[in-house]
Amino acid sequence: MNLTNASFFLHSELDFLGWGSFIAGLTHPVLGPDHLLAMLSVGIVSAQIGGTAIWTVPATFVGVMAVGGLVGLAGIPLPWLEVGIALSVVVLGLIIAVDQRLPFVAILTGVALFALFHGYAHGVEIPETSQPMDYIQGFMLGTAAIHLAGVGIGHWGQRLPRGNDILRFVGLIIATCGVYFLLR
Repeated sequence: MNLTNASFFLHSELDFLGWGSFIAGLTHPVLGPDHLLAMLSVGIVSAQIGGTAIWTVPATFVGVMAVGGLVGLAGIPLPWLEVGIALSVVVLGLIIAVDQRLPFVAILTGVALFALFHGYAHGVEIPETSQPMDYIQGFMLGTAAIHLAGVGIGHWGQRLPRGNDILRFVGLIIATCGVYFLLR
């Protein structure tokens, strides 16, 4: 069973409880490795920046992603969807790897752009049998939880001996995965 089928299975099995659409949305960002890596990266980057970025960067992603989901649900075309998602993994991984202070506005702008692509993908992939708003709420919560996990990883990594080196290495692995996503 591939990951998309697993999400559909969860949706179908839990639909009788009235939670199927929400659960399908909740699992979508977790079951897509490109989404998962990008969203973990957003949390790690926000932890590396610190201060209010710990909540403003992920909140920006979640908010713009919801807009992207509605755009996708409306069927408005967004070119270069898969490229935009793959590039988000590459760029966010590289930001973690270089661990340099980039202008905060540049980080927020990039995160917002990437969130639009990710949200759009979630929006166009809403199963026809789902309640769209329940699905959107699910993928927003799933994304926020992954961001929180990323913040925890970033926070933990900065406090370990040689933890920043470990985070930079993790960033390189994430960026490499993004290159793989681009090439496939």
